[in-house]
Amino acid sequence: MKVLILNGSPRMNGNTSIAVTELIKTFAAEEIASEVCQIGSKNIRGCIACNRCETLGHCVFDDEVNAIAAKFQEADGLIVASPVYYASANATLIACLDRLFYSTQFDKTMKVGASVVIARRGGCSATFDELNKYFTISGMPVASSSYWNSVHGTAAGEAAWDAEGMLTMRTLARNMSFLMKSIALGKEKYGLPETEPWQPTHFIRADLAEQN
Repeated sequence: MKVLILNGSPRMNGNTSIAVTELIKTFAAEEIASEVCQIGSKNIRGCIACNRCETLGHCVFDDEVNAIAAKFQEADGLIVASPVYYASANATLIACLDRLFYSTQFDKTMKVGASVVIARRGGCSATFDELNKYFTISGMPVASSSYWNSVHGTAAGEAAWDAEGMLTMRTLARNMSFLMKSIALGKEKYGLPETEPWQPTHFIRADLAEQN
């Protein structure tokens, strides 16, 4: 089994990487493979709502997003990790996730998701909620831990001093490993949950607009 980890920090060896490394070590102990994509410093533009992905099967901008999409499709779980800027995730990571989730047409149901946030002090909860929304709109169970998945640190290396944060990372990796293994067994015995056709219900109705 495999977990794909997106590191949204522009710093290669910053505090976000410390949190990610703690996850990787625990996944290895659980016999779960992991791969990290460092995207925080990449030139990834946002979605322009051209909808070309509907016909192409991938995003019209052929950059890291399409490469990540192929890895995401094969993975059993996805972790997105980000430093906190103005109570929000790194903008490059958000641009990547917008395009990744919108342009990919493969079924994400029961792939396990988790977000990890790193801050000097505040804004963790808002960023944590922001990132989890990508999973909860895609049929992806969200792995939990012993606390919200946050680690604190300012200067490079300080995250390692956050003992509770490191414990939260290890617990998250163990819980996520258990959940992915359990889902794999459940899929073998029961298959995926039944799905229904999408029923788009817009708040502005075209028929009423035409009457006006």
